[in-house]
Amino acid sequence: MHGVPYRMDHRAPNGRFRNPWPAASRHRFGDFLRWRRQRFLNPPPPPPPAGALPSATPNFASPRADTGVLTATWVGHSTVLVQMGGLNILTDPIWSNRASPLQAVGPRRIVPPAMPLASLPPLDFVLLSHNHYDHLDAGTVRALASRQPDALWMAPLGLQPLLHRFGVQRVAESDWWQERAVGDARIASTPAQHFSARHLADARRTLWCGWSVRVAGHALWFAGDTAYHPEFGAIGERFGPFDLSLIPIGAYEPRWFMRPVHMNPEESVQAFLDANTPAGREDQGIMLGLHWGTFLLADEPWDEPPARTRAAWNAAGLPAQNLWILQHGETRRAATS
Repeated sequence: MHGVPYRMDHRAPNGRFRNPWPAASRHRFGDFLRWRRQRFLNPPPPPPPAGALPSATPNFASPRADTGVLTATWVGHSTVLVQMGGLNILTDPIWSNRASPLQAVGPRRIVPPAMPLASLPPLDFVLLSHNHYDHLDAGTVRALASRQPDALWMAPLGLQPLLHRFGVQRVAESDWWQERAVGDARIASTPAQHFSARHLADARRTLWCGWSVRVAGHALWFAGDTAYHPEFGAIGERFGPFDLSLIPIGAYEPRWFMRPVHMNPEESVQAFLDANTPAGREDQGIMLGLHWGTFLLADEPWDEPPARTRAAWNAAGLPAQNLWILQHGETRRAATS
């Protein structure tokens, strides 16, 4: 959908946040129990065998890449180190073994982090999409806060108190569509269709979002964790088109349960098109697929997300070299014009 941003309010009357679109149905706890029962009766595909998801050796610049360089290094899940415009940007960092409040239970990594956290270059920005445990990990946040106190954490509304408790010193909260200048960069919060919760009593008390960053002629879009929604076109018209779009491609089955919160690969490619082809613009940028191959959070086969994404990308007639499906740890550099 192109045009002006959707006008419905994303704050509910009770003060919590909500997805404002009519098609954004919200599941209840009973739906979760129904899904778990279906999983018990019909188990999902097994995890990958050892070595099926090889890792690469990161090759990012330290302490910084040149101003004209744009690179991305996939640490795993939704954690990416982006170097552009001389800045170091990290998205949704998680280095823990489990995406859970307890490291004894919960989804376990099937591939370890692609690099030690201590090897990261000096971070300028950390972009947080929401407060779920696979995107906001307490142990990782505490470690980064201690090692990188000068980093500015960009967070959706409501997360500053939690980040301060974890030791983060510099936090900037944003509402959807809010844009601010930070040094030479312009950073904006973009709408996403998802939800927030860290326990049963705090559902939707903090916002969820994506992020746009523009600096030194480069444009980055981190879509966050999101279902397909009507505002991708408006995001592109307002902040795009983008040189690099970080878009989730996994955790989408069964559709009856996952559709309101996660895109499938075909929707992910469509979201890329929506945000990168405003009227008259023909040169698309790069899409990097996230949110697969690190934690098994849903019921599709572990190797299906990249295969379906490639098929949808090819069906759309997009340049093969502009779809980045990286190995864990792989660094890739965008061609410069």
